[in-house]
Amino acid sequence: MSAPSSPILVEACVDSVESAIAAERGGARRLELCDALFDGGTTPSAGMIAAVKAAVGIPVLVMLRPRGGGFVYSDAEADVMRRDAEMAATLGADGVVVGALQPDARVDERRTRALVDACRGLPVTFHRAFDLVRDRYEALDALASAGVTRVLTSGGARNALVGADEIGAIVTAAGSRLIVVAGGGIREENVAEVVRRSGVREIHIRGTKLRHTTMSPANDAVHLRKLLPDDEGAWEETDEGRVRAFVARVSEAAR
Repeated sequence: MSAPSSPILVEACVDSVESAIAAERGGARRLELCDALFDGGTTPSAGMIAAVKAAVGIPVLVMLRPRGGGFVYSDAEADVMRRDAEMAATLGADGVVVGALQPDARVDERRTRALVDACRGLPVTFHRAFDLVRDRYEALDALASAGVTRVLTSGGARNALVGADEIGAIVTAAGSRLIVVAGGGIREENVAEVVRRSGVREIHIRGTKLRHTTMSPANDAVHLRKLLPDDEGAWEETDEGRVRAFVARVSEAAR
């Protein structure tokens, strides 16, 4: 049984079928579906999108992000996002979540507009890449012009509680052009204050608990996870030179 609905829409960020079901039962009225939430969220698989859509009855917004790290994308990455937008629409997504910036920390309006067009009329949310722009009010104008429906923000602060007053100013500036969703570090103990001070009608939460595998590892010496880079704008990419060096040394060893 789901919790009673609230006049404030709660959007839960999820990365699995189990989390999606739990969020709906808890009273969330919309989901943002991602993969790799430990890295800020990337595009979920087609199988995950289809499975979550089959499991819940509330709207599902699909993250379109080809990798972690920064939000300036190459032509190849933009093409991946366009293809993923078309895939999400085909699989029944109720909207998508995007965030493309230029090297000068402005909204990449051209790529954003292209993604809006690829979504076949689905509503588009611009995620917290918005909090990294040089001018949030200029960014609002660009997003409205590109056809974006919502913007997710902490008000440019480390969390939505600290940025609540700025979120309120963004709500005022957005007017009827965009829906402003408050997100970033929202917890049970601060959500009421965030809503009161910002005036938002939609909030974005994680609301998780830690789970553990049921398997007892037979080898504790093996560690498959590794730490993310300290620089949030960094990501790992295959180095052609290193691969060439490995191939050369393997060839030498085989002689």
